[in-house]
Amino acid sequence: MGSNFKTPTGGTQQIRAGRGVDRIIAAAAESADEGRWGKIDAVRYAMLWMLGGCLWGQTGDNVLLVVNASAPESREIAEYYRPRRGIPPGNVCTIATAGAEEIRWPVYEEQIERPIGECLKKGGLVEKVLYIVTTMGVPLKVDGPGAGQFTERASVDSELALLYAKLKRKQYARPGGVANPFYMRRDARFQHPTFPMYMVTRLAAYSVAEVKAMIDRSLAARNRGKFVLDLQSEKNEPGNDWLRTAAMLLPAGRVVLEETVRPLYGQREVIGYASWGSNDDHRKRRFLGFQWLPGAIAAEYVSTSARTFKRPPDAWAPSGSWTDTARFFEGSPQGLVADLIHEGATGASGNAYEPYLNACARPDYLLPAYYQGRNLAESYYMSLIYLSWQSVIVGDPLCALKP
Repeated sequence: MGSNFKTPTGGTQQIRAGRGVDRIIAAAAESADEGRWGKIDAVRYAMLWMLGGCLWGQTGDNVLLVVNASAPESREIAEYYRPRRGIPPGNVCTIATAGAEEIRWPVYEEQIERPIGECLKKGGLVEKVLYIVTTMGVPLKVDGPGAGQFTERASVDSELALLYAKLKRKQYARPGGVANPFYMRRDARFQHPTFPMYMVTRLAAYSVAEVKAMIDRSLAARNRGKFVLDLQSEKNEPGNDWLRTAAMLLPAGRVVLEETVRPLYGQREVIGYASWGSNDDHRKRRFLGFQWLPGAIAAEYVSTSARTFKRPPDAWAPSGSWTDTARFFEGSPQGLVADLIHEGATGASGNAYEPYLNACARPDYLLPAYYQGRNLAESYYMSLIYLSWQSVIVGDPLCALKP
């Protein structure tokens, strides 16, 4: 039997039975006695940094940077990012593929997954690399048959997360998602072979200039500012409850929690944000008008917010209507993750196609992990129940909040 969760598109759909639902329920009980987890000892936190950076000190040596030789913007971003994170030249993987955002499976397998796998093997990097960074100009999503939870559609980045296991001869069926072994692992060190996966993030925005600015902000990230959590109502439902739990696990003096139908706009000094995004029926503005601090990250329960990185007309605004197609942009009326980066966020999560609510990034894992010193990649992947699904994580994987 499946459980019914309200989906980001406003309907009611079944989530996969037996594929992580029990863990979601267990986490709700677990979080009730974890208040102490959010009260970090400042001295211990600073010592972690002195002993090697963000918790376990991953560096550019642990990053594989993927460049599409066919896309000038991809090459320019890679040239900007690589020296700033000290990524060795041997950790740059150049592929040649179409610049289209949406591709089919044969293109993904032959022009993306296979050559990236070859880069890892030839460079002796299969174990050392923990994070794969795709760049603007690398295809974004893979179209395929099927529907609902058994579709063969997926984001390129989420599919690439399986590459480590595939290089170990593990095989997967295409339909549906694959359980994320790092999901909810608050206290675990991310390493191979304990976790047979790569964490994949993307350096993308509306323009190369915006990507460069995002990279600059990641290098200036500091642990200060507010965590803004915006519920769509007072209802007790999974998405709202995750936001409430996040508030419990973060320092009370740094949390703004809105539990009414009033959307939050114009917040200052924001370092973390989570909400229902354009699926909040009371939100009428495209832009939040926040002052985002360097290193700020965001997550919204929106189904198709990473469907494109093409910039809409300035007059366009998201809509909650799936019948008024005149208000669609790139096939959907929903908000866009690139708007968050455009406004000043340093990282954000979105979805290429419909993920269903339980597969959106969970703020009760994402934000406390980031606050405690996890880097951007590990914080987001800790909050995602599936790989080989719809998630797109935008940002520098090594971005972390320094004391």
